[in-house]
Amino acid sequence: MFKKVIAYCKDSYDELSHRTTWPTRQELTHSAIVVLTASIIIALVVFLMDTVFESLMQLIYPQI
Repeated sequence: MFKKVIAYCKDSYDELSHRTTWPTRQELTHSAIVVLTASIIIALVVFLMDTVFESLMQLIYPQI
């Protein structure tokens, strides 16, 4: 079993260091900007939905 663990570690290292293609800095920056933009848009949509829902609930259940 110990030999299998060592073989797995060696194979993992070999794959990560020789077979994997890593993105360039420009590709990584572009991807990060896309993810950041999408996250901000989703956060704004959730915020707007929450605000509308809160307003509707205040109309239905007014504060005493």
